[in-house]
Amino acid sequence: MAIASQPTAATPPLTVAGEDWSLADLQEHLGGVPPERIRLHPPPGTATDKDVIEAEGRGHLCELVDGTLVEKAMGWYESRLAMILGHLLESFLEEHDWGVTVGEGGMLRLMAGQVRIPDVGYFSWNKFPNRELPREPIPDLVPDLAIEVLSRGNTEAEMQRKLRDYFAAGVRLVWYIDLRQRSTRVYSSVAKVTVIGEDQPLSGGDVLPGFEVTLSELFARADRQGPAGE
Repeated sequence: MAIASQPTAATPPLTVAGEDWSLADLQEHLGGVPPERIRLHPPPGTATDKDVIEAEGRGHLCELVDGTLVEKAMGWYESRLAMILGHLLESFLEEHDWGVTVGEGGMLRLMAGQVRIPDVGYFSWNKFPNRELPREPIPDLVPDLAIEVLSRGNTEAEMQRKLRDYFAAGVRLVWYIDLRQRSTRVYSSVAKVTVIGEDQPLSGGDVLPGFEVTLSELFARADRQGPAGE
């Protein structure tokens, strides 16, 4: 079912000194992110890529949003589902040598001051001259397909902001997998979204022609049980 949505104006960058804003102002700017996910060191608006790397070393996987470290919402089951989807994509790419994937630790500098981390990202080979993969911790790379498995800690406004960042940077296709609704929102632009039900095929479209999977298949793989104990 196709749903028409109105494009949202770009979020202005954070250029305000700490004493001018309350925590509520900062939360609203970031899309209602819960305060426990907002890192206050370094002060909001002053963080850099270096701080993202240092935060990861302290056990905090953070995105950089307008100079503010925002801890990525995570979940065990969400991670498992993303891992299975990444495995299926990699298996598909072994037969169709079109590119590579990264998982939920793959930090990407989409633009100045914006470091994003999709749960799964697909990159066509034309992103890599001579097929040489980057070695730096945060490369300047934009995925062709960005996949997010929504966690309970994510807010709608936060994910709409992230969606705008993705398409502003040049992402071609975005999937938002909603476990509670058991559906996927497939975006080909900020303003164009199709909702795919649990038993409908989730297609790679022009980005990954021929790749298809259903959420029910992903759930079945995620929920599989080992052999019963004796």
